[in-house]
Amino acid sequence: MNNSNKDLPKICILVGPTAVGKTDISLGLAEKLNCEIISADSAQVYKYMDIGTAKIKPEEMKGIKHYMIDEVYPDESFSVAEFNERAQEYIKEVTARGKLPLIAGGTGLYIESLLNNLDFTPAVGNDDFRNYLSRLAEEKGNEYVHELLKDKDMTSYEKLHPNNLRRVIRALEVFEFTGKPISEFQEESKKQPPKYNYVYVGLTMDRAKLYERIEKRVEIMLQKGLIEEVKGLLDRGYHRGLNSMQALGYKEIASYIYGECTLSDAVTILKRDSRHYAKRQLTWFRRNKDIYWVDTDLYENRGIIIENITKYVAGKIILL
Repeated sequence: MNNSNKDLPKICILVGPTAVGKTDISLGLAEKLNCEIISADSAQVYKYMDIGTAKIKPEEMKGIKHYMIDEVYPDESFSVAEFNERAQEYIKEVTARGKLPLIAGGTGLYIESLLNNLDFTPAVGNDDFRNYLSRLAEEKGNEYVHELLKDKDMTSYEKLHPNNLRRVIRALEVFEFTGKPISEFQEESKKQPPKYNYVYVGLTMDRAKLYERIEKRVEIMLQKGLIEEVKGLLDRGYHRGLNSMQALGYKEIASYIYGECTLSDAVTILKRDSRHYAKRQLTWFRRNKDIYWVDTDLYENRGIIIENITKYVAGKIILL
């Protein structure tokens, strides 16, 4: 918790791995704490991508305003910097109405950008250089481009997965045109004074139980029409090369649709990659010592979990 300046706007943050139950708990907290919810999910910002992102439906929102959902079309780019800019505006709007902004989601970098003033470096860039690296990735693979980071920016090399090609390219681009690693700019930006007083809560559960929930969720998505959703996106002209279509659930099902694997294989890969993603999310959030962790296995039901978190947040908010 950061309470260095009592005049800073107050925000509450709820994080956790995919399928842990953030959406459900966030609604309960919003009702108890008079919140409006700002999603911090890098896939839910896209329109038409509902089933595969487990996006909340309007009729499930219980009249609570939600932001950062359906913000852009799947063929529009959406960066961490854009999330940061829009989220700050929504925080101002929510605060001005006398409500508490609740940032809820599992995209750690989005939340870090708000709390640590992450400045994603000067506006350097070059389309030709980006296109060159993209072509290189197509010809030689993502791992080859990722390896280029090794002797330029070891921090980013270790932090970024080879398949996170857009951010790998951005890190190489920043080094190419500034001579400094992107991680240096990010460290410098963390030294800026904070913008918010925040209370930070994380949800967790037994790993085996979480993985079971993830696998069941994939099956439910298929029952709800995930294959039809992906087909619909492809039919609209949203091709597989788009950043949005690299989201979990979409790239695997697209491979099946294009006859590159069986449905059984696609589902197996999706379940595996979803488990890996949850593990990476937990690793990311565990680094943050500000987070108050709530192990949902220790509580009898959802209501008690919400009550516990409500008391914790209310107590901290008074001190901010």
